Amino acid sequence: MQIKTVIHILGFLLLFLAATMLLPIPFSLYYGGGDHLYFIISAIITFIAGFLSFKLTRLNREMRAREGFAIVTLGWTSFSLFGCLPFLLSGHIPSLTDAFFETMSGFTTTGATILVDVENLPHGLLFWRSFTHWVGGMGIIVLSIAILPFLGVGGMQLFKAEVPGPVPDKLTPRITETAKILWGVYILISALEVIFLLFGGMNIHEAFCHTFGTMATGGFSTKNASIGHYDNAFIQYTIIFFMLLAGTNFSLHYRFLRKDFTSYRGNPEFSLYLLLITGATLLIGYDTFTNHFPNIEEAFRKTLFQVVSILTTTGFGTSDYEQWSISSQFILFLFMFIGGCAGSTGGGMKIIRLFVLIQFVRTEIKKLLHPSAVIPVRVGNTVIQREIVLNVLGFLALMVGLFVGGVLSMSLTGLDLVSAFGSVAATLGNIGPGLGCVGPTDNYANISLVGKWILTFFMLAGRLEIYTVLILFAPSYWKK
Repeated sequence: MQIKTVIHILGFLLLFLAATMLLPIPFSLYYGGGDHLYFIISAIITFIAGFLSFKLTRLNREMRAREGFAIVTLGWTSFSLFGCLPFLLSGHIPSLTDAFFETMSGFTTTGATILVDVENLPHGLLFWRSFTHWVGGMGIIVLSIAILPFLGVGGMQLFKAEVPGPVPDKLTPRITETAKILWGVYILISALEVIFLLFGGMNIHEAFCHTFGTMATGGFSTKNASIGHYDNAFIQYTIIFFMLLAGTNFSLHYRFLRKDFTSYRGNPEFSLYLLLITGATLLIGYDTFTNHFPNIEEAFRKTLFQVVSILTTTGFGTSDYEQWSISSQFILFLFMFIGGCAGSTGGGMKIIRLFVLIQFVRTEIKKLLHPSAVIPVRVGNTVIQREIVLNVLGFLALMVGLFVGGVLSMSLTGLDLVSAFGSVAATLGNIGPGLGCVGPTDNYANISLVGKWILTFFMLAGRLEIYTVLILFAPSYWKK
């Protein structure tokens, strides 16, 4: 392990974090929240830590995969540790455990909160809270690759460790150009959503905060009732549309913008994505229209919003889905594990893995009927290598194992079974709201101290797709 190289790059990342801490200051000054001083102090502390780490170490340009995994995991952890300083210094979240939980939830785009009254926070802190989503959404490491060419770092190790999905979609031969493309598309779509939300009646602060939460599929809102606060069909449909975009592979958006108008239509993962949303909306919509919303448009809108919000792992809410039927809740619970498309900002196991699993089962059934036949697993016209299929199966096994272990751990902290199921699924899948005492109208404030640290680990593992975090605990990882 080239520890000095890891510390060197982490130092650079902290310098970047220190610069972003100045962004909430204009909102703090404009709204008179009085929290601008805490951002200045936090930025200074973060800058000093980053500067010393960067200057006192040297970079080995022959970086390997093991350094990439360490930088990604420790990058998220250090961002959350220093990113929680404004909450701590301001006194709005005086507990280190709670502040770290809230910040990790932001950077991992989970959206789980310990805040009972969100609207009590100053505008600067609300902006920072949502901005952590936006940075974490496309990836701290991908962003740093885009601005690190002068260091000559071999970025593919970082990209493989960070980018969502089983196989990173490398758009250009140079990874730096790939990162720039992804961020360019991300910024463009974010800017469009801000404009639409302003047109819908939000002020500039609300528009930015909810755009950060939407595009990162994070879910932090400036309102206690989330998007349900805005009884505005235009705003809700706008957020539905942009959640759909955020849950889609960003390389498809790039190709569409390059006038490849068939990019979505020819993608099997995107087709399954739309099929899942359509099927769940129809099934749950029957329940909501029959038992909850007599107006068919309202039933459709609120059902579609919740289905898209959960599947894309955004976590915004317009309704209390725990009041819906058990079958509707069960469908949403399953969606917590699936997540968005590979190459999107969504969490979960990713739809491409579900697609590969379905194709694998179909292939195995065909082999039972035709034992001598050679039947490869395909995604569209692409033959999937056996190594990738095994990777998918291993990932699913790890996810199930972590989920079971997490539920057991949370139940040992005194949580009831439904809440244990809901909290682990919501954090491992980076959803935010779960079931039971952490449902859509509740929060994580009453979770025990130990329970919060357990769920913080699951947020990190879920965001970095399990392998990246767990590999650091393997003894062979640290051997020469």
